[in-house]
Amino acid sequence: MDVATVEALRERHRVVRANQNEVLAVRLHRAISWLHRAGQDNGDDDARFILLWIAFNAAYAGEFDGEQSERQRVADFISRLVAVDSQQQLHRLLFQQFSGPVRLLIDNRYVFAPFWRALRDHDSSDRWKQRFDASRKAAMDAALGQRTAELLSIVLDRLYVLRNQLVHGGATWNSSINRAQLRDGCALLSALLPAMISLMMETDAFSDDAIAYPVVPEYSTTRKSTVAVVSTTPCSQGPATATETVAPTD
Repeated sequence: MDVATVEALRERHRVVRANQNEVLAVRLHRAISWLHRAGQDNGDDDARFILLWIAFNAAYAGEFDGEQSERQRVADFISRLVAVDSQQQLHRLLFQQFSGPVRLLIDNRYVFAPFWRALRDHDSSDRWKQRFDASRKAAMDAALGQRTAELLSIVLDRLYVLRNQLVHGGATWNSSINRAQLRDGCALLSALLPAMISLMMETDAFSDDAIAYPVVPEYSTTRKSTVAVVSTTPCSQGPATATETVAPTD
């Protein structure tokens, strides 16, 4: 990931943040912060992928109300991004710059969730294979039809399996087994996320989206630090607090 690209995003967001509502400003601030951190782990694909996924989560995730599945949230997010992508940035990344890695991910059964479910359930039928072939065909049809949102949703669905393997301890750190898909996943997310964040800055289409864990107002302008107090009064308990006024950032 180009460090200059992330720095450009940070500078641009500093300029436009004053004109954004607080929710969108915080969402983008969080996403850019994790994207910046991911750029510092170029030698560790495992850590880098996790950090990139956190940045992606920060960009799209909303309240965990159970009304939408994660897949539905991602599909809705991607659909809206593509709708405002007048310069077809995402389209070019998928169909031109990363067409090879995209095809390899689509053809890789180890990043296809039904394969692992069949293995876990000792399902010896070919149901997972039938679904895999159907998914590959859907991806190919989307590619041939130049349907960016559909293909990107399938790609992110594959990367979500890779994310689960890492986050839930289903892979060894720096393992040789999953290096290819991790390298491709890092390369894809490193290119897609700056484009996504840039598009979000250009539109108000995401301004009304609630964020998970919003900044609590009383803590956005005041930082409290605790100071241990030794008291000779037997019934005196708890720390004393000191307050410091800070800038209202996340």
